[in-house]
Amino acid sequence: MASLSAIIGGLNEEHSLPLYQQLQRGLRKAIELKLLAPEDALPPERDLAEEFRVSRITVRKALDGLVSEGLLTRRQGSGTYVASRVEKSFSKLSSFTEDMTTRGRTPRSVWLKKTQGTVTPEEAMMTGFSPGTPVYRFNRLRFADDVPMSLEYCTIPSFCLPSIDAVQTSLYQALEKSGYRPQRALQRLRAVLLTAQQTEMLHGKEGDAGLLVERRGFMLDGRIIEFSQSYYCGDTYDFVAELNASE
Repeated sequence: MASLSAIIGGLNEEHSLPLYQQLQRGLRKAIELKLLAPEDALPPERDLAEEFRVSRITVRKALDGLVSEGLLTRRQGSGTYVASRVEKSFSKLSSFTEDMTTRGRTPRSVWLKKTQGTVTPEEAMMTGFSPGTPVYRFNRLRFADDVPMSLEYCTIPSFCLPSIDAVQTSLYQALEKSGYRPQRALQRLRAVLLTAQQTEMLHGKEGDAGLLVERRGFMLDGRIIEFSQSYYCGDTYDFVAELNASE
């Protein structure tokens, strides 16, 4: 990575903005323009102070503001990094694996649990499955470039897959192979308070805001064949929707 002063320019003591705000603004713009990529490491504060010829207090104040905005993240004993944020469009029905791959990220999952059983009362209310319907449940911690992104809990009626072990990496790939990939979906996004365990697994901080995305996936004939709940730290995902005015 080029020096930060080469990327964002120098600081001007005669400018109307304080030096820390100038540095903050330059870093913010570089992140927004993707000149600084997610997971890029910033130089140590003393090096930044020397590079921009300011005090370490000025550098710390600038970085503190960007950390509070969720644009930067600090890791104990490691340094300061550009936060991993992913834009998720609501206009296309896609899987986590597909989302990450199209953005040049490397997806992977850690299985928390794979189980089979019958539908619970809560699942029956959300899906319309009859009591006693056999289902598979897939609980995973999802990563992008080895950064934890989401906790995913998914329930699928067992007739959609030949076995519970048919899902190795991508659930949607397995469903597509068996002819049961969802063709449309309803999603609901709402703010939640993450539990202490969820916060720890997502490498968040106590008190961090969380996002819960619930999805019901449908076949063309109207059958629901997916019910999922995915939890995200609020600073890792941006959800984007394109809206058009009807004539």
